[in-house]
Amino acid sequence: MTLVDVAIVGGGASGTTTAFHLANKGKKICILEKNRSFPTRICGGGMSAAVQDWFPFSLKPIVNEVITNVEFSWRLSDKVIAELSGSSPFWIVKREILDSFLLDQALSYGCDLLTTFNVIKIERSTNNIWQVTSLDGRQIEAKAIVIADGSQSPWAKKFNLGPKKQNYASTFSGRINRKGNLKNKTARFEFGLVNNGFAWAFPLNDEVSIGMGTFLENKNSMPVAKILKSFLPDLGFDPSEVIGQEAKLRVWNGHSKLNGEAILLVGDAASLCDPFLAEGIRPALMSGYEAAKSLNYWLEGSINNLDGYSKTMRIKWGNSMAWGKRISQVFYRFPKVGYKLGIKRPTAPERIAQILSGNMSYEDIAKRVINRLLFQN
Repeated sequence: MTLVDVAIVGGGASGTTTAFHLANKGKKICILEKNRSFPTRICGGGMSAAVQDWFPFSLKPIVNEVITNVEFSWRLSDKVIAELSGSSPFWIVKREILDSFLLDQALSYGCDLLTTFNVIKIERSTNNIWQVTSLDGRQIEAKAIVIADGSQSPWAKKFNLGPKKQNYASTFSGRINRKGNLKNKTARFEFGLVNNGFAWAFPLNDEVSIGMGTFLENKNSMPVAKILKSFLPDLGFDPSEVIGQEAKLRVWNGHSKLNGEAILLVGDAASLCDPFLAEGIRPALMSGYEAAKSLNYWLEGSINNLDGYSKTMRIKWGNSMAWGKRISQVFYRFPKVGYKLGIKRPTAPERIAQILSGNMSYEDIAKRVINRLLFQN
C-alpha cells in the first residue's frame, strides 16, 4: 500500500494550494479527487488580488477580468459607484480554470493525483498512520490528512473539527454567454431584491457571472426565478438565458479548532467563507497556504502538532469574520438603512476598495458601522 506524507481529500482551490506548497518543499503528496476531471464550477469567482502574495508564480494568466469599478444599487436604482484605486484590487476568475491551474502547478512539482477516488472511510491506525479508503476499494496511507472537499464534506463533524453548528448560506450561481449592458471592468451588487442577502453580476470577458445569496437562516426557500426576473432585465438579459444551480455554502460561524492530530481542514470544509460578502476563494487559498506551512514544519520535526494552523487562521481570518458576522446580522435585518448608512456614505467607496483589496478587515470598521445602524433603528 502506498504511503505518502500527506493525502489531500479534494482537488479544489484549497486542496491544490496545499498540495503545491508541500510538493514545492519536496514532500510526497497525493490528491484524492472523486471526479474524473474538473467539471464547470459555477460561482461568483471574485477574489482579492492580494492572494498573489501566497504564490511564487503569476495568477494573472487565468484572470478573466480586472475590476476597477463596483456599482451598487438598491432595488435597481439609487446607485453608488465605487472606483477601486490601486493596482488590480479585485479579480474575477472561473473557478474550474483556477482549480485546474493550481493543480497543474502542484503536479509539476511531483504531486500525485488519484481521480474517481470517492472517499468513504478515513481512520488512523495504532502506529499513527492514516488509512483512506475509496468507494471502489482503493486505499492509500498517509502521515497526515488534509480535508478539502468543500461545503458538503462529512469529515469535519466526524473528527469533531470546525464550528459546532454549521451555518449555511443559500446561493444561486449561473453564467450568461454574453455581456448584456454590464460595463467592462465593473462588478454589480444589488441589494433589496434578495431577503437577507444580495445579488451580483461579474464580467468574465465575453460572459457574465450571475448570482445571489441569502445569509441569515430562513426556513423559506430563496425565490430564485422571481429575483432573476427582476434583476436580469436591468442588465440587458432575459431570465431564460442564465444557466446555473442552487447550492448550500458553509459560512464562518464562530472560532473553532481546525486541526486534530495530523489532520486539518481547509477551504469550505473548514467553514471559512465570508458571512457577509460570501467571499470564499481568498480564505480557501489562505488556508491552503497556511496549512502547508504548518504541515511542512510538522513533517520536518520542527513542531510537535498542528495547533499553530488553527491559531494562525483565527488571527488572520477568523477575528475579521467574527465582526463580519455581526455586520451581516445587523445589515441584512435592516437592509435599507444599511444601504443608506453603509454604502451611500461619502467614505464608502474608499472603504469598499480597501475591503475588496484585502487591505482592511471587518474588525477595522465594524464597531462604527454597527453603532450607526443600531442608532438609526
